[in-house]
Amino acid sequence: MIPAQELLWQKIQSFNLDKPGVDFKFSDRLARENGWPRNYALRVIEEYKKFIFLCCITPGGVTPSDPVDQAWHLHLTFTQSYWNDLCRDTLGRQIHHNPTKGGQAEAVKFDGYYTHTHQLYTQAFGNAPPADIWHNNKSRFTDINFRRVNVGRYWLLPKPRNMSQVVILLMLVVVAGLFIQASETNIALAIMTGVIVLVVVAVYKDGGDDSDDDGKNNNNGNSGCGGDTDGGHHGGHSGHGDSHGCGGHSGCGSGCSGCSSSGCSGCGGGGH
Repeated sequence: MIPAQELLWQKIQSFNLDKPGVDFKFSDRLARENGWPRNYALRVIEEYKKFIFLCCITPGGVTPSDPVDQAWHLHLTFTQSYWNDLCRDTLGRQIHHNPTKGGQAEAVKFDGYYTHTHQLYTQAFGNAPPADIWHNNKSRFTDINFRRVNVGRYWLLPKPRNMSQVVILLMLVVVAGLFIQASETNIALAIMTGVIVLVVVAVYKDGGDDSDDDGKNNNNGNSGCGGDTDGGHHGGHSGHGDSHGCGGHSGCGSGCSGCSSSGCSGCGGGGH
């Protein structure tokens, strides 16, 4: 980093999203809304600050990971903190959120932005971004079918990844029913119930083993996109490349256009 960038990074690091004297802090809300442990939410906030820094030092497009984007989305709802305390008083510029316009061209663009962001991150901070927060491109642009769910009313169960296991499980249920009906004994019922339970455990244990996920953040956000729609829930904002990128022709990315007419002096160039 050049001296001006080091000074900017120090200012961003010192920026506190958790206001003193507040019972329900920003980090608490971020953790609750995404189903994350608080320690993970605090790490995401640190990565969000790094992303904001990257927005300020490059004239090219940058795109956040999904966890980082969730922190960005939430911060945008704290309008005074975001626009006044961060953009005006800390950065001296406005950082806008630009959702995708959809389509294959947008999907390709934000995929390139995300690759560029990883490279820029490594150059700026001297190490690769943490893989449990900055997932690879494939996960970033395909693992996006999120919904806002009231967990006080609904149970959430993972889908088995291997559909052949589901078929086997259904066949076992049918066979068990026929076996129990034919035998009419409690022993047969107990045996077949035990077999089904073991198969169900095996199916969900296998289905939950995802090397691309952190394991602590299975609910990476409460909004997303499905089909051919733009799923960014801050669709009205223009700016930074948020890559809710939907693959194919839908594209669910958004981006960072960076500095506005309020001024981009200091680090970085015109727009991100």
